[in-house]
Amino acid sequence: MNEQPDQTLNTAPGETHPGDIPSGDTTPRVATVLQVLPALGSSGGVERGTVEIAEAIVEAGGRAIVASAGGGRVHELARVKAEHVTLPMDSKNPLVMYNNIARLAELVKRENIDLIHARSRAPAWSAWLAAKRTGCAFVTTFHGTYNAGNFLKRRYNAIMTQGDRVIAISAFIAGHMRRIYGVPATRIKIIPRGVDLYRFDPAQVSAERVIKLANDWRLADGMPVIMLPGRLTRWKGQAVFINAVAQLERRDLRCLIVGGDQGRSEYRAELEALVEQHDLGEVVRIVDHCDDMPAAYMLSDVVISASTDPEAFGRVIVEAQALGRPVIATEHGGATETVVEDQTGWLVPPGESEPLSKALAHVLGLDETQRAALSEAAIANVREHFSKQSMCEKTLEVYNEVLHERGRA
Repeated sequence: MNEQPDQTLNTAPGETHPGDIPSGDTTPRVATVLQVLPALGSSGGVERGTVEIAEAIVEAGGRAIVASAGGGRVHELARVKAEHVTLPMDSKNPLVMYNNIARLAELVKRENIDLIHARSRAPAWSAWLAAKRTGCAFVTTFHGTYNAGNFLKRRYNAIMTQGDRVIAISAFIAGHMRRIYGVPATRIKIIPRGVDLYRFDPAQVSAERVIKLANDWRLADGMPVIMLPGRLTRWKGQAVFINAVAQLERRDLRCLIVGGDQGRSEYRAELEALVEQHDLGEVVRIVDHCDDMPAAYMLSDVVISASTDPEAFGRVIVEAQALGRPVIATEHGGATETVVEDQTGWLVPPGESEPLSKALAHVLGLDETQRAALSEAAIANVREHFSKQSMCEKTLEVYNEVLHERGRA
């Protein structure tokens, strides 16, 4: 560890905590935190969370640095006064990963970094060894179950369990880590992903935005809208959803599958053929991309997650609830922690179209009073348990705990 006074990150700007200044020290130095991930070019939860935590570090008086291969979100770091260092962190080439150890170690020494937070496996290997080389604190976030089908895969994945603290994005993931990798509960901190309560606030989504999106998607007035967001990949359950819609035997609906195929053109063709097979061409539409998801949720009468494999967290379902939308999700993984059955949404067995179809029929039959009560409960659920503010505060608490422990070592 760097020979410096105790490092700390406050959970709010200007706030101090007992124990932040060790006996004999009068000038605590705020921490410098380096987050590492492959790239910042995606709209995924890992990339968004990295920027959000960087902003929280800066607002708490610390210094935030991110190392990645770059991408479209780099400008967001500059906006929140964080720094970016471009390194080939997206490479899985063993030689590049090995060379990244020295690159990161040099960065730690040059910038006086106190803690490295790794968010993905390939960069985590380099970051862990760089942290050991420099005596830097090391934290990881375990974002998914990963493919653990053989010993080599499990060994590769296990790097995400090597942090002084390991952040799990759900209790489901925490249980997975304990069961598969034997991580002791004392090193695991469950911090669910957080929703930006300003961006996903019904009062902030104007009618003009919703109308514009409805016009762009050529949605007729007065027809209920059912939406399943998520990239086109088999385990997201789009085929189950299409079959469930067919079983409704209704034509007065518009069902949107919102997500790009990311090169999975054969799977998209399968879905289009299934739509044609059920004669649902006017009912079901695949939309490649949406730049205004809050408006998309607001124009929906029900939002679906039909994943056949368990979601590590399930961001879509939480965002939809934040906007007061009824949700239906499959009963496994993170969804069981974010949906309050019969109060904020419904859970159905994974991979089965008939229960999903029955749940859809039930939601579409709710009257205005029932929908209003559900909307209020859903918004309250997210505000209490899944806010971005809570996620950031708890993450900074983890940083503080680790830094203080290191200072006492």
